[in-house]
Amino acid sequence: MTDLLLLLFLFNLSLFLLHEMDAIRRSEWKLFFVLQDMDDAKAYKVFTFIHLPLYTIILALLFSQYQTITFWVLDIFLMIHAILHLFFEKHSRNEFKNTFSRFIIYPMGILAAIHLLLIANP
Repeated sequence: MTDLLLLLFLFNLSLFLLHEMDAIRRSEWKLFFVLQDMDDAKAYKVFTFIHLPLYTIILALLFSQYQTITFWVLDIFLMIHAILHLFFEKHSRNEFKNTFSRFIIYPMGILAAIHLLLIANP
């Protein structure tokens, strides 16, 4: 993988991490069936803690022999993630209806699609 493609991927991964920080601020757990009716203090802890194994798995795979597969999987995930946010735009509990949040979410999906196309067609 060229340095430019790696930089594009890392920039997009950074956008994802920024989004997850924003998700905590915007109580994204209220959009999930399992967490939406839970007390906010408890839902916050569960939602936040879930990210520890998620980040550990992502980072472990990036530093493993499965790096190429990880790029593909994360790109596809980020595209689906952006599409899901688009579908949830009108959800009453969606607090991502602002320029800042959208500036993180939607470019993430677009950059993932670009990255995926570039690594699929070297």
